[in-house]
Amino acid sequence: MKAKNYSRIALMTEFYKLGYEWSNFHLIGVRSNANIQNKFDDLFIVVNGDNIYCYSSTTNPGTFWLKNLMNPKGAALLKTGQYKDSFKLGLHRGKYQALIQAKPVAVYRDANRDDIAQETKFIESGLFGINIHRASSSTISQLIDKWSAGCQVINNPKDFDAVINECKLSKLKLFTYTLLNEF
Repeated sequence: MKAKNYSRIALMTEFYKLGYEWSNFHLIGVRSNANIQNKFDDLFIVVNGDNIYCYSSTTNPGTFWLKNLMNPKGAALLKTGQYKDSFKLGLHRGKYQALIQAKPVAVYRDANRDDIAQETKFIESGLFGINIHRASSSTISQLIDKWSAGCQVINNPKDFDAVINECKLSKLKLFTYTLLNEF
């Protein structure tokens, strides 16, 4: 499935419509309306001035974690919204450089143990280790499976390296992440 690409104008228009702050450098996730089970069907976008970089990703937990709950309240599904200065460069699970959660975020808790990530009535805010990281270190991953228990995950390791490089070049200490629904 080919992900939709967005122009700077389209993104800015959506941000203003939703009342979100637009800045010269930020990270954006776009959750696909298709919501294909266990597939990387979402989009991760880096905005750096006039440059827009789009990458295949997931904003959903994988089937493994939807069926084998890490948290008894349910699998985490990040709620759409703007999370100002909520991520910083750090180590994902102590292993490799990624963007790690630095401030509370809001998640839906999906506890019905099926294989579809769904928004529920139960919303929780806090520090849950919702990170922005890669799947495999060497190959492009096709299935989410265990790669995400609620994190935002880029399935191509080269794309992920490009994201981390852009973040380093920005010289920012904290990063704003905005999660949108496909529009």
